[in-house]
Amino acid sequence: MRIQVRRTGGFAGIERHAEVETAGRADAAEWQALAERAVADGRGTPPVGVPDGFSYQITVDGRTVYAADPRLTPEQRRLISRVLKEGA
Repeated sequence: MRIQVRRTGGFAGIERHAEVETAGRADAAEWQALAERAVADGRGTPPVGVPDGFSYQITVDGRTVYAADPRLTPEQRRLISRVLKEGA
């Protein structure tokens, strides 16, 4: 499973992108479950965020959804944090 996150916005407006390929990882099932829950709660179009807040594009195996601060679900927040931290 390929998980990609693109974060835009924020005070400085700096874009950040990272991705994780879960194939072959010992924790692949955990990533898959988290990604499926995060995508299920996403929107098909970019939501209106708050000034200086972050907007996110989450793509899991070619399916893209959108989310924005402060209305992230706990699963979206966790997935985004993990991908941006552990991804390349």
